[in-house]
Amino acid sequence: MFGIDVAMLAVFMVFSIPLVAIIGGLGLLALKILRSGQNSARELEDTRLIQEMHRQLRKMEDRVGSLETILLDKDRKGKS
Repeated sequence: MFGIDVAMLAVFMVFSIPLVAIIGGLGLLALKILRSGQNSARELEDTRLIQEMHRQLRKMEDRVGSLETILLDKDRKGKS
């Protein structure tokens, strides 16, 4: 028909189908590697933000403790 006999077509398909699968798999692996680099940078930024929030909450806790102490001291002085 096109100058290709059935045997050559079969050999071509036997080699081309796994080759396409391998190339596709390598492409997906490359995409995964590229995206994981972006995710690690995003995770690093998220970790930094969470640590900063924790630090700020610790400061707020200290301030609230100081205010409680001041209020309790005023209350004790008022009762005396």
